[in-house]
Amino acid sequence: MSAADATARPDWPRRLLAGLCAILLAAMMALTVADVTGRYLLARPVTGATELTELLLVAVIFAGLPAVALDDGHVAVDLVTARLPDRVQPWRRAAISLVTVGLLAVVAWRLWLHAGQIAGYGAVTNALRLPVAPAARLAALATAASVPITLAVALRDLRRAR
Repeated sequence: MSAADATARPDWPRRLLAGLCAILLAAMMALTVADVTGRYLLARPVTGATELTELLLVAVIFAGLPAVALDDGHVAVDLVTARLPDRVQPWRRAAISLVTVGLLAVVAWRLWLHAGQIAGYGAVTNALRLPVAPAARLAALATAASVPITLAVALRDLRRAR
């Protein structure tokens, strides 16, 4: 990233999301330690630890998605494309970002519909009876928030291509 990119984009949204993910990961770690300690040392595991861990994992993954999009840090395998000429690279990155925008939009839409379905029949976790729909709504909203961010990355790459 160039100095112009760094000054043109505020860093606080990514830092806020990274901080939120760090808190969620720490909570997941503390829950796991408490569950393992309780299970093996006290013969009293934490009730619902597995489902709480699952919900925390959903929150970490989907809260982190916009942060990854802000950093343009998606996983990429470029065994072939790295050998393309430099003048082609911005076009390639922009094309991939545009495809990613479409895929993220479809995933967000389908997650939102799925959240509506599970809210409609009142899905809850097994042990703690926590509603599942809010986690699905969080996933849909975080994925939807990643769409304009990824589109901005694509437009940035297109501007560089010219």
